[in-house]
Amino acid sequence: MTIFKRMSLLCLTLLLAFAFGCAATSTREGTGEYIDDSAITAKVKSGLLGEPNLNSNDIQVETFKGVVQLSGFVTSPAQINTAVAVTRKVKGVSDVRSNMVVKGNQ
Repeated sequence: MTIFKRMSLLCLTLLLAFAFGCAATSTREGTGEYIDDSAITAKVKSGLLGEPNLNSNDIQVETFKGVVQLSGFVTSPAQINTAVAVTRKVKGVSDVRSNMVVKGNQ
């Protein structure tokens, strides 16, 4: 084989390895999904921050393949409902899971 063919084969092999290495699985996001989920998380946090009745500093937001999980502490069940409603309005959110806890209700 000539040097050109060997280098071409090497480049093709590396390109394919990179492409398949970034592929999504059921438990791992692909590169594009990770970027999309990061954008969704930022939009949800921004929406929660804009709610005057919520202390958004106590609410954590995580997104995986469009499913948003909210966790943390709030002072009333109404705040849980508000946070979930705000999250559902964000474009790209396919489902919302709430693990928020009402403070002092233990």
